[in-house]
Amino acid sequence: MTDTHSKETRSYNMSRIKGKNTKPELVVRRFLFANGFRYRLHAKNLPGKPDIVLPKYKTVIFVNGCFWHGHQNCKYFVPPKTRTEWWLQKITNTQNRDRQAQTELQSLGWRVITIWECELKPKKVEERLNGLLSYLLSMK
Repeated sequence: MTDTHSKETRSYNMSRIKGKNTKPELVVRRFLFANGFRYRLHAKNLPGKPDIVLPKYKTVIFVNGCFWHGHQNCKYFVPPKTRTEWWLQKITNTQNRDRQAQTELQSLGWRVITIWECELKPKKVEERLNGLLSYLLSMK
């Protein structure tokens, strides 16, 4: 199947996709800040450059997009119909990097939390963030 967009249009669309400060990430950050948590962002000195680092709790949080990180059994992870093989390989590589970073972080003594984009949709966001809050407060 061929792409429905020209090469230039596809390139422009892809260039607009952010890796940092995404809407789901901002939802989590605002919630944490409003509940008194202070954090660092995108720590380059840690494996995987976690989105949110809570040094006081020795905890890192990754806020993953369901498509980009291949969230299994999620309605937001649908492989594209064009260049399917290439996309699946790209997503598999991302998943492997995620696992490697998580293993390295845990071996350094960090707790790793992954929050999926689908968990921050309106029907689930309150439950997910309150669960995160309960978990973090239990570590005090």
